[in-house]
Amino acid sequence: MIVYDINKEAVKELVEFGAKEGTSPQNIAENSEVIFTMLPNSPEVKEVVLGKDGVIEGARPGQVLIDMSSIAPLVSREIAGRLEEKGVEMLDAPVSGGQEGAEAGTVAFMVGGKEEVFEENKEILEVMGRSVTLVGDIGAGEITKLVNQVIVGINIAAIAEAMSLGKKAGVDPEKIFNAIRNGLAGSRCLEDKAPRMFSGKYDPGFRMRLHVKDLTNVFETSRELNVYMPLTAQVMEMMQKLLADGHTDVDHAGLGLFYEAANNISLKKD
Repeated sequence: MIVYDINKEAVKELVEFGAKEGTSPQNIAENSEVIFTMLPNSPEVKEVVLGKDGVIEGARPGQVLIDMSSIAPLVSREIAGRLEEKGVEMLDAPVSGGQEGAEAGTVAFMVGGKEEVFEENKEILEVMGRSVTLVGDIGAGEITKLVNQVIVGINIAAIAEAMSLGKKAGVDPEKIFNAIRNGLAGSRCLEDKAPRMFSGKYDPGFRMRLHVKDLTNVFETSRELNVYMPLTAQVMEMMQKLLADGHTDVDHAGLGLFYEAANNISLKKD
C-alpha cells in the first residue's frame, strides 16, 4: 500500500503501520493497480484526479480508480469519462456509517460503475465495509448517497423535533427513547443520534458542515431533474442556521441544538 495526503500526520500514522509514503497523486498512480480517493467535495476530487500531478498523469491502461468521496454525480461521470480515454476504469463508491463505521470497518458502500469492474474489486471493498452493493452505472453510487443523506437528515430532524415535544410536555426524552426504540419508530439513526442529544456530546461522527455539503449536491441534482424536496429544504435551513451560529464541526445530531434554541429547552438528561 502506498499513501498520499496533504495532511502529513495522517500519512505518518499509516506509514508507521507499514504503508509506503507517496509524493503526489501522480506518484500513487504510477505505483498502484487500484487507486482509492476519499476527499471532501467535487473540486478536490477533480484536482486530485485531473489536475497537475494528478492521478491521470500517472495512470495507465488497466488500472481502476475507486472514488469513495461523496460528490456530485455529474462530476463522477465527467472524471470517469476522462479516465476512460486513458483506458482506466472507475467506480464511484461513497460510504455511509460515519467515523465510527470507518474505524470499525462496518461502513456501507453504494457503488456505481461497470458490473465486471465491480466484481473484480468487490473483495477489496469488503475488507473495509460490511455492506457492498452495486446500484447502477457510474454516478449511481453518488445518487444513492444523496438519497441516503436526505433520509438521514430528515430522520435526525424528526428525532430532535419529537423529543422536544416530549420534553416540553414534561416527559424525560431518554425514557421516551427507551419506550419507542424497539417499535416502528426505532432506527439506526434513533439509536445513534438520540443519545448524543441526551448527553449533549456532539463530537463527530459526521460533521454538520459535511452534511450541508451533501445537501447542496442534493439540491444541485434535484434542480436539474425538477424534483420537489420541501422536507429536505427545511432541514437544510436548520443546518445552515447552526453553521451560522458556529456549529460547523459538531455531529449532525446537533440538529437537537436547533430545537433546543427554538423551544427554549435542553434535551440533555436532567
